[in-house]
Amino acid sequence: MDEPPDLGLLFHRLNNQLGIILANAELLEAKAPDDAMRSRAAQVVASVLDAMSTAKEIRARTRT
Repeated sequence: MDEPPDLGLLFHRLNNQLGIILANAELLEAKAPDDAMRSRAAQVVASVLDAMSTAKEIRARTRT
């Protein structure tokens, strides 16, 4: 059985929010004026991807 609708909605919202952060971090990385800024943006990109993966895993584990 799928998770309750309210929980599914929360996962959807979280994924959308993380997607916006990811898009902006990728843009910052692409337009960074120097290596230090590019490295910081790349760290944000990697962290957002990890967070998206974690959210996906949590969602899978909450399904019964």
